Amino acid sequence: MNQPTGGFHQRLQALSPRQQQAFMAALCERLLPNYVLYAQMTGAGNPAGVKAILDLVWEQLAVREARIDFERQAEKLAELEPPADDDSFGARRAVEVVVALSSLLDTLRGESPDAVLEVSRISKGGVRAFVELTEGEENASKLSQLVREHPLMADENDFQDAALEAAEGQLDRDSLKALRQLGRNDGISNLGLEVG
Repeated sequence: MNQPTGGFHQRLQALSPRQQQAFMAALCERLLPNYVLYAQMTGAGNPAGVKAILDLVWEQLAVREARIDFERQAEKLAELEPPADDDSFGARRAVEVVVALSSLLDTLRGESPDAVLEVSRISKGGVRAFVELTEGEENASKLSQLVREHPLMADENDFQDAALEAAEGQLDRDSLKALRQLGRNDGISNLGLEVG
C-alpha cells in the first residue's frame, strides 16, 4: 500500500469539500456515543435529535440532489447543546459532539474552510482530555508523552488515518456506507466508551 505524499493535515486540506464532509461525518459518528452517554447519565440532551441531524448529513452526501435546509438543522443542533453551566467531563465531551457536527454543518452551508482540521482536532482533544483525566499525571512532559503513547490516542490516530484514506477514494453509495460503518466503530466512541 503506497502512502499518499504529504502530511495528514495537508491531505485533509487537499480533499474536495464533499470528501472533507464525509471524513467529518465519520468522526462525528464515532463521537456520538459520548453525547448519548452524557444524556443517559444526566437526562439532559437529545441523542435522537443529534443523530437525526447526522443522518441528514449522510443523506446529503449520498444523494447530491437532496435539498436539506442546513441553516435550520444548525439552529436545531444549537438547542441540543448541554447547558453552559454544566462543566462536567461528560458535558464537555457532549459539547464536542455538538461543536464537531456544527462545524460540519457550516461546510454544508458553504462556510468554514478549516472545519475539517477543527473536527480532527476536537476528536483528538477529547482523547487527550480523557487520558489526562484517567492517568492523573502531574508532570506536564510526562503527561504529554503518556498521551502520545496511550492506546486510545494510537487508536484515534489509526481511525483518522483510515477515515482519511476512505474519504480520499471515490465516494459512491457503497463507500459512504462503509465509511459510516467505520465511524460507528461498533458503537464504541473515540474514548473507548460504549453505550450500554
